[in-house]
Amino acid sequence: MAISGKRIVITGGAGFIGSTLADRLAGDNQIVLFDNLARNTIQHTGLQNNANISLVQGDILDPQAVAKAVEGADIVVHAAAIAGIDTVIKSPVRTMEVNMIGTANVLRAAQLAGVRDRVIEFSTSEVFGSMAYRVSEENQAVAGSAGEARWVYAVSKLAGEHLAHAYFREHNLPTVTLRPFNIYGPGQTGEGAIQIFIRKALKNEPITIYGDGTQIRAWCFVDDMVDALMLALDRPEAVGESFNVGNARAVTTIFGLAEAVCRVLGSSSEIVFKPPLSADIELRIPETKKAENLLGYKAKVDLEEGIRRTADWYRVNVI
Repeated sequence: MAISGKRIVITGGAGFIGSTLADRLAGDNQIVLFDNLARNTIQHTGLQNNANISLVQGDILDPQAVAKAVEGADIVVHAAAIAGIDTVIKSPVRTMEVNMIGTANVLRAAQLAGVRDRVIEFSTSEVFGSMAYRVSEENQAVAGSAGEARWVYAVSKLAGEHLAHAYFREHNLPTVTLRPFNIYGPGQTGEGAIQIFIRKALKNEPITIYGDGTQIRAWCFVDDMVDALMLALDRPEAVGESFNVGNARAVTTIFGLAEAVCRVLGSSSEIVFKPPLSADIELRIPETKKAENLLGYKAKVDLEEGIRRTADWYRVNVI
């Protein structure tokens, strides 16, 4: 699987997943990272010194800036979004605008630019609601109750997913939607339970769990996510489809995750419990057979190895 000689635009390209993908693709392609640098992972990498990578600082809500960045692109990967439950609850209006209007700007720009190879758009596992066990792409998406801040993110991402499919059907834009399930790993910035737990554990500081810690998650290492992205860029079967991306074998409760982080890192951190901040997801485990059958995707990195590799990065770059 070789993608080479392409002009690839990654919105949110300075962020966690975008920068990991850029690093994978930069050897043989021209990469444009379009980002407002609100979450800046590339400051910890050598990507800005790579001659094949250019950084364009801009706002996804500025259609002219987006259109200019996308000009001449063979591939567009739209990873820019507002994410993280704390941010979503504090800024629900911005969440909706960035995730819906920003996605509309990117899709329109890609269509007008005549992008022919691929437009990858990120949705979210949250579209399956609060109880999601081995959910497949055919399962009913859940909008959540109006007024509950938790669902602002899911609804905004689901709207973007519908729009991407509409562009495929109406304009033949080669869109693919990926629904990530709890991605973690080196370079994660902002929110995300594993990186917060690891940073606390490395300092032997208390680890806070909101709620009773019985919430169940499947955790997917970022390299496995980028493997799925690379397959979605390469395989013609991907076009016009949505895919769950996750690791159904790396499953634990939030409390079990905190315990695993402490055990793997030899940390003496105390685990403390606080009341939940909002409605929560009780259970979220993906079914990934569609990605396996159509793309050949299978997650490889188990949870303990992922924790170790993530902690190694934070020791060097953050702690």
